[in-house]
Amino acid sequence: MGRKTALVTGASRGIGKAIALKFAKKGYNVVINCVNPGHEDLLLQVKKEVESYQVSCLPYLGDMGDYEKCSELFILIKKQFGGIDVLVNNAGVAYVGLFQDMKPEDWDRVVRTNLTSVFNCCNLAIPYMLQKGTGKIINISSVWGVAGASCEVAYSATKGGINALTKALAKELAPSNIQVNAIACGAIDTEMNRYLSDDDLLHLIDEIPAGRLGRAEEVADLAYHLAYKSYYLTGEIIRLDGGWI
Repeated sequence: MGRKTALVTGASRGIGKAIALKFAKKGYNVVINCVNPGHEDLLLQVKKEVESYQVSCLPYLGDMGDYEKCSELFILIKKQFGGIDVLVNNAGVAYVGLFQDMKPEDWDRVVRTNLTSVFNCCNLAIPYMLQKGTGKIINISSVWGVAGASCEVAYSATKGGINALTKALAKELAPSNIQVNAIACGAIDTEMNRYLSDDDLLHLIDEIPAGRLGRAEEVADLAYHLAYKSYYLTGEIIRLDGGWI
C-alpha cells in the first residue's frame, strides 16, 4: 500500500504550515498551496521542511477561489499522486473594519478566499475519495462562524458558511465513508493576530479561560487526529478555543 496524500491549502505559514508538517511527519505525501506571489519563497521553504521527512511534496501557487486554478492543481495532483486521501481547507483571509466601510470588492475577496475555495477543493477532491471508498475533509473554521464578531462581519459570514457546508456535506457523504468535520479555531498565535497592540493582546488573553493563545501545532494535532481516526465522527464543528466562546 502506497503513501497517502494530503492537500493543505493556505500552507505557506501559520496553521496551514503546521498542518502540512504534521502530515509529513506522519508519512503522508503533502500538496501545499498559497495564493500570494510574495509568499512563494515561504511556500518553497515549507516544501523543503516537508521533504525532510522523506515524503514527496507538490507546491502550487494559485488562488483556490478560482475554479480554473483549482482544477489545474488537481490535474497536477492526479499526475503525481493519483488523487488525495485528505483535504484540509485552510486558506483564509481576514477583514477587520466597520461593515458600512466595506467595499464590494473586499466582500468578494473574503468570500472567494474563505468559502468559494472550500467548494472548489471539495468539488474536485470528492470524485477521488468516492473512487477509493474513503476520505477525510477537514475545514479550518473559526469561533466567529459560531458566535459572530463585531467588525469582522464578512469573515464571520464565511466561517458560518463553512460550518453549515460541513454539516450538510457530511450527511451527503456519510454513506460513501467520507467524513467531513470542521475545526472552529479561537485565538491562535499566528500572523493573523499580529495587528493587535500589546494591550489588546493582553486583554484578549485575559478573556480566554485557558489563559493563553492557542498554538498552530495544536490545530495540526487535531486535524491529523480527525484524518487518521474518527470514522464515525462526522458533521461536527469542533471548537478549539481554550474555553473562550
